Amino acid sequence: MFDRLEGSHSGMGREWGRRLRESGVLLERAVPFPVTRERRAFAEACLPHYREHFPRALEELRGLADGQGCGEEFLRAALFSIYAMPPGAHCSCFAVSSGEAVLLGRNSDFLTAQERGCCHLTCRPAEGYAFLGNTTSFIQMEDGVNQRGLAVGLTSAAPGEIRPGLNAGMLLRLMLETCASTAEALALLERVPIASAQTFTLADPSGEIAVAECCALGMKILRPAAGAPFVCAVNRFESPEMRPLSGPCPDDWEAGPRLAVMKSALARLAPSINEEEARAILSGQHGFLCQYDRRTGRDTVWAAVYDLKGRVCSLAPGNPGRCGFPVTEGFPQP
Repeated sequence: MFDRLEGSHSGMGREWGRRLRESGVLLERAVPFPVTRERRAFAEACLPHYREHFPRALEELRGLADGQGCGEEFLRAALFSIYAMPPGAHCSCFAVSSGEAVLLGRNSDFLTAQERGCCHLTCRPAEGYAFLGNTTSFIQMEDGVNQRGLAVGLTSAAPGEIRPGLNAGMLLRLMLETCASTAEALALLERVPIASAQTFTLADPSGEIAVAECCALGMKILRPAAGAPFVCAVNRFESPEMRPLSGPCPDDWEAGPRLAVMKSALARLAPSINEEEARAILSGQHGFLCQYDRRTGRDTVWAAVYDLKGRVCSLAPGNPGRCGFPVTEGFPQP
């Protein structure tokens, strides 16, 4: 679903809720997990942190509930607990900074039953930077780029200990609305309480790229190795410091092979990579990255490549190995 929103956060939420309802998407039926008493209690414990660090998200959520005609408390419980409690998404992300090219690419791997709820939005909030982004969870964002050219993509990790705070999708949305650079986004992660376990792959037009592995108990920043101008992330922590902080993950959707494919391809291509080659990696042309068996109920549900020098996003509104990247959109203007 493609759409554009602008105005106050409460107004955008109300309009988005109305459009979703009119298209047949009812959020109380669309959440792919039970909204349990545990989730409701955790969301209420997170609420003070949203009031302090991202009050505009609460305004938008209130508007979303109004537009849907559903309970605000239900939406808080569903959205604030995503990433902190299973199930999670299983995604692949990379960033490259080499010569004239600064690129961020991401595959969003999720349940096929939730494909209808995938949203591709351009938002122009009255307060904050304009951005375009992609999500499976309505007002949260899972990858995107803002008018300053900051691009961010997340992958979830199995949570160990969770604590009240902001979760992955809300943190990414906050970065897009308030940060102009990779450095500013990393500084935000240092000061805002984090509820869930995830990686954030970041890139800006200056060429600064990084992966932030973070959870409620700590954070590690990963930067390119000498002679290898790229970073990669899948749905697990790779640094020795962060691995003990994640929880068990009995099925990581082939995270190891996906990471190996990205590293191998980028080791060869990064010095002269272009957007077309980034799309080829995400499409599985260099090895397993999106070749899921849909009969198992899992697939790559979209892919995006953000060209930070050319200020253009290429989008695959489905598995890129099958549909290619038919959508091209310029970055939002101030």
